[in-house]
Amino acid sequence: MDITSLFSIGSPASIQPSQDAAALKKLEGSDSLFDSFLNTAIDNINATNSYLSDAENEEIKWALGESESTHDLTIALEKASTALQYTVALRDKLVEAYKEIMNIQI
Repeated sequence: MDITSLFSIGSPASIQPSQDAAALKKLEGSDSLFDSFLNTAIDNINATNSYLSDAENEEIKWALGESESTHDLTIALEKASTALQYTVALRDKLVEAYKEIMNIQI
């Protein structure tokens, strides 16, 4: 006796496997989303580090007299300052979001 005809399309037994597959696809997508977000954050930190290094190199060149351009020094310092402020603000927002998620009642 074939019992597959007893389950209609709207029954919970026929919906459950497709919901599990959809939930699994969402989780797989969130992994790639998290990886993308993490890679972007790492790139941001690397760029900030690069700007800070460039600013330090310009300061050294200016202090040693290798460069007389205060314009290049000022630009490098402002780029480093802006990048660092952005990175710190992003970190603060992430920590705030983490704390808020941890305070959620389950």
